[in-house]
Amino acid sequence: MTTLTVRKQIIAWVNESIVSGARQERACAAINLSERTLQRWQADVQGGDQRPARTQTPKNQLTAAECEQLLAVANSDEFAHLPPSQIVPRLADQGCYIASESSFYRVLKAAKQLKHRGSERPAHTRSKPRALCATAPNELFSWDITYLPTQIRGIYYYLYLFMDIFSRKVVGWQVYETESSEQASEVMRDICTRERIAPHQVVLHSDNGSPMKGATLLATLQSLGVMPSFSRPAVSNDNPYSESLFKTLKYRSDYPQQAFESLLAARIWVGHFVQWYNHEHRHSAIKFVTPGERHAGTDAVLLGKRVEVYEAAKTRYPARWSGNTRNWQRIDIVHLNPDQHTVEKEQQPKLEKAA
Repeated sequence: MTTLTVRKQIIAWVNESIVSGARQERACAAINLSERTLQRWQADVQGGDQRPARTQTPKNQLTAAECEQLLAVANSDEFAHLPPSQIVPRLADQGCYIASESSFYRVLKAAKQLKHRGSERPAHTRSKPRALCATAPNELFSWDITYLPTQIRGIYYYLYLFMDIFSRKVVGWQVYETESSEQASEVMRDICTRERIAPHQVVLHSDNGSPMKGATLLATLQSLGVMPSFSRPAVSNDNPYSESLFKTLKYRSDYPQQAFESLLAARIWVGHFVQWYNHEHRHSAIKFVTPGERHAGTDAVLLGKRVEVYEAAKTRYPARWSGNTRNWQRIDIVHLNPDQHTVEKEQQPKLEKAA
């Protein structure tokens, strides 16, 4: 709204321009004001804007005390290093509801305590290879190799990392001084023994690197009854789960800033990371349960308890919800590079339900 003082000043400026020889149309256009608005102001110079100048306050707005409690929890030793997307599920696991995830972000932003951590790389749009999916653990694995720096420039250790795409659990790993299909075969044999993999039970997806397509590994997979699957050459997005896992690993706050001093040091650090990732990290793609819980099948009970916590919170604070509570429904199928018609088919029941 334009105040009465500002209106009078604008009218005076326009009149001054007209006296100086300017046309009213051009004078109004110069200040982005319509002539009709100017005429209305001139007709009632003392009237001003009659609309009520009031600020709407939402009925379900958090109180000052609740905001202070939220900030105290977010800044506590337990949660200070976590974003709201990780804090809210952990509170739900403790049977505690303070506010929604969006409220956490809003209050932290108002307190200037919200900032992005880590570096992002631009995404690359690529088409996909053969579509795969998993509906239970030990059906679809993904693996890749990443470099770990040593204290000698140009020399690296090589981390072999195998994950279950359904549960996101790291099912096998090892750090070696070289890349070879023989060493990958050793890790895969160990995984099949520990996970009790039966022949023709698992598909192993990877990129087209030489260790992945080496004769020794392919022969090992054939003897184990594991079916190989490959990305297209030089297309990292065809193997997104392993790439995402490597990013999580290398953007961890405790990832060494200096090179690893020895092979043993690298193995010790990776061992601690895998323990954290499998049994402490709440993974956003599986409803913020740990990969270990999902792999063991205990996530369903945990998600059910979260539903109870939210329903109880909605009963206590009904004004804070305009619809349903947060969706904690378990994800029962995970796709790797799905076809477009598969995605549309899965979305159709949701659209029909919404309609």
